[in-house]
Amino acid sequence: MPLPLTPFAIAKPVGDNLPAMPSRSNLLLLLSEMTVLLLGCVLILLALTKTLGIPASPAAMIILGAVLIYWALRAWMRREPAAARLQTHVRAGSLAIVGLLVIMIPLFPLRDTNMLVMVAGAVLIVRGLIAGLLSLRRA
Repeated sequence: MPLPLTPFAIAKPVGDNLPAMPSRSNLLLLLSEMTVLLLGCVLILLALTKTLGIPASPAAMIILGAVLIYWALRAWMRREPAAARLQTHVRAGSLAIVGLLVIMIPLFPLRDTNMLVMVAGAVLIVRGLIAGLLSLRRA
C-alpha cells in the first residue's frame, strides 16, 4: 500500500538549500591570487616611494624577464579543460606583460624605472582581481 503524500514528504531535504562549499583547490587558488594582488600593491608602494634604481647587473633583470616570459608560454601551452582556459589566459598574459616590463627596466633611463615598476604592479593587481573573481565564479 503506498504511503499517503503529506507536505513533509515532498519537501526537499534541508541540506539541498545550502550553497555548495568551494573545494580546497579553489580556496588555494583564491589565496594565491590574493598573494599576487598584494605583491602588485607592494610594487606600486615601492614605485611611489621612489626607492628604486637600475641594478648593477642588467643581465640579471633580463634573465628574470626571460624566465617570466618562458613561464607564461608554458602556461599557455598546457592542456586544460575549456572551463579553466580563461583563467589560464589571464595568468599567462599577466606573466608575459610583467616579464616584458622587467626586461625593459635596465634598458630604459633611470627616470622611467618607477613608472615601469608601477605598471607591473598594476598588472599584477588586475590579474589578482580578475583571476580571483573567475575562481569564485567556478566554485
